[in-house]
Amino acid sequence: MLVRDILGEKSGGVLTIKTGASLAEAAELLREHGIGAVVASDDGKRVDGILSERDIVRGLADHGQSLLEMTVSELMTKSVQTCRSDASVNDVMSLMTKGRFRHLPVVDDQVMVGIVSIGDVVKNRLDDLQMETHVLREYIGGRA
Repeated sequence: MLVRDILGEKSGGVLTIKTGASLAEAAELLREHGIGAVVASDDGKRVDGILSERDIVRGLADHGQSLLEMTVSELMTKSVQTCRSDASVNDVMSLMTKGRFRHLPVVDDQVMVGIVSIGDVVKNRLDDLQMETHVLREYIGGRA
């Protein structure tokens, strides 16, 4: 299966935040939408960075309450790993595991087309395993 198949099952576009937004705004956006990371993008098409819950927690430990007045650009990960929509889900799972990150923007021709989370990848893998199990049971049951 390909990343584009996962994106096809998701509703809505990619939620982004401007790099100049405050971290308080970013935290509210994460809470409001129940997501673990947001792509920082000033034009809504290019990935300028990514900000995760982990980044905010680490920032809070480092900066205390003043963190909330800092901007997204001050805390976001600027060197963001991305993938293409034609990447295999297995390759993406391996990349996320090795890189120890949970969110991966999907970029085709330098334009962001989506984002996949480790939850999306795991769900996809579980669905595949359930289908394989069903096919094997049908096969074995048909032979009995």
